[in-house]
Amino acid sequence: MSGTGKRQKAYRRGHSAERLAAVALMLKGYRIIGRRYRTKLGEIDLIARRGDVVLMVEVKARATLEQAMDSVNLLTMRRIEAAAGQWLSRQPDHAKLSLRFDLVAILPWRWPVHVPGVFTA
Repeated sequence: MSGTGKRQKAYRRGHSAERLAAVALMLKGYRIIGRRYRTKLGEIDLIARRGDVVLMVEVKARATLEQAMDSVNLLTMRRIEAAAGQWLSRQPDHAKLSLRFDLVAILPWRWPVHVPGVFTA
């Protein structure tokens, strides 16, 4: 498979994983308010809200939960924090919002695993 074909397959797999993660969060009572929020500083896979709690969600499709958690490295955290700061600054009610950085792991043949507070800013 060519490099372009692999990238397209990974892109489609990423979209599929994010859709599944969004459904899992909605069933927990969260409203999805952003998908693939991009800034020059970074990207947030999903932004979900329930009340005044806003989740900045990193979605990882991996073979195991441990691999998914290990893939959220320092660079990933900084990228998400930077994008989250920019998103938050644009919200009119930002002073009352509580941010949390979560992970949703998409594992083979399992329901998505939601890991609240996978890191703190």
